Amino acid sequence: MAIEKTAAATDANIDHPIVVRTICAADLRDALAKGFDDFKAMPTFALFLVIIYPIIGLILFRVVFESDLLPLAFPLIAGFTLIGPFAAIGLYELSRLREQGLPISWEAMKLHRTPSFGAIVTLGIVLTAIFFIWLGTAQAIYDLIFGRAVPVSIAEFARQVFTTSAGWELIFVGCGVGFVFAAVVLTISVVSFPMLLDQNVGAVTAVRTSVRAVLANPTTMAMWGLVVTGGLVIGALPFLVGLAIVLPVLGHSTWHLYRKVVGY
Repeated sequence: MAIEKTAAATDANIDHPIVVRTICAADLRDALAKGFDDFKAMPTFALFLVIIYPIIGLILFRVVFESDLLPLAFPLIAGFTLIGPFAAIGLYELSRLREQGLPISWEAMKLHRTPSFGAIVTLGIVLTAIFFIWLGTAQAIYDLIFGRAVPVSIAEFARQVFTTSAGWELIFVGCGVGFVFAAVVLTISVVSFPMLLDQNVGAVTAVRTSVRAVLANPTTMAMWGLVVTGGLVIGALPFLVGLAIVLPVLGHSTWHLYRKVVGY
């Protein structure tokens, strides 16, 4: 059960305090259950919103495998988690409309008219920048360990990574650095995008609230991060096709997680 933890000063655009609650694992399960219920109630909208995500992923996958960017194949897939909170903005809006009992239609989803639209775009640009910084960092790590030589095939790349000491060093260092990037994005975005849809606040206030939510619930938010990562891995395994289900469920669930953590 969610417990009220603390309250901060009001934002300039709202006239009530922003409250961050303490939640537990049961709240995560409930958020996921409500997210899945949203997906079942709105599968056509949700699938349409995210179907382009796996398609773009497959296109990028092909570009990587047919070019000199093969070492970036895994960082590219893993990096999807860094822009996921922004990519799922339409899913949060669907859950918001359904929660308020409003009609679900493309006409009702006027994201560009939300008072915090500018802040949403700004924070989205920040996440996109972090994504590209991650790709550059991953390439730099590879170059430091293997040099600039590019594997001639997928099989050679796999042999290089999994059967050599340098390859295991790449795995451990890359995953460690990737964890830092993922933790930063989780901290600044776990509730910020839903909050920007729900309230007329600025990006700084939304990010600050997201940081407070993580600090108030470190264990629970770590569990949420594992749920998101595990879901994306499972969805990506069958050539990213599973993401057409995993992404909307996680997106809808994020909205309900926000509603549990943040109050006014």
